[in-house]
Amino acid sequence: MTTVAEKKRTAVAAKQWAEKASRLGTLKNFHIAGVVALGVVNLYLLAHMAFAWRAANNQNAAALADQTVQMKTAEIARQPLEGLDEKLAQATKDSDKFYKQRLPFAVSGVVGELGSLAKKQGVKLTRVQYAYAPVMDGTAGALTEARLDASLSGEYRPLVVFINSLERDKMFFLISGLTLTGQQSGTVGLRLRLTTYLRSPVGTEGSEKNVAGGADEKAAGIASAGPDAGGRR
Repeated sequence: MTTVAEKKRTAVAAKQWAEKASRLGTLKNFHIAGVVALGVVNLYLLAHMAFAWRAANNQNAAALADQTVQMKTAEIARQPLEGLDEKLAQATKDSDKFYKQRLPFAVSGVVGELGSLAKKQGVKLTRVQYAYAPVMDGTAGALTEARLDASLSGEYRPLVVFINSLERDKMFFLISGLTLTGQQSGTVGLRLRLTTYLRSPVGTEGSEKNVAGGADEKAAGIASAGPDAGGRR
């Protein structure tokens, strides 16, 4: 009897332990499944964060590149404007220098310069006609255009040298026309049309230069027609 009872108690205890073990195994499986699920969620979140970080970096790189291009464009556009004040000041000085040194203020000075060049090259300047037209009137740089129509004669080479000296002269001359009017015994006749510009006289230039210009004109034996410009018209 004792042996049978002990065996029954042992069997009941073993069954109870088996049931407990089964319940524990089920709980453990649930725990493992939860841990796995949590790991999967974490992996998903990490992957999402990685993609978001990469996209943000790409956007930042694109924005940085765009800003760099804009800054470079602005820098290139700024370069021509650097030192603009100094450039304008220098341009004004150069313009004033050109006006004073190369532009006459009276047509008598122009004709006198022509006579001086003609005499130097052995060319005969027989007649000069001239006409005026205002240029940039009403401005600080107002000028008078002086158009000259001259007749001259001489040998071929001196005439060529005379025309070349006109183009290189300190006084500004623009040759607008050259016509052959005759040729006889080695002497060539030419009709020369040229243009220069008269500025306003400065200080005592008017009285001094007019006297010198008239003397040069008479010395060269030039017959001139048209009003003498004792200053800019």
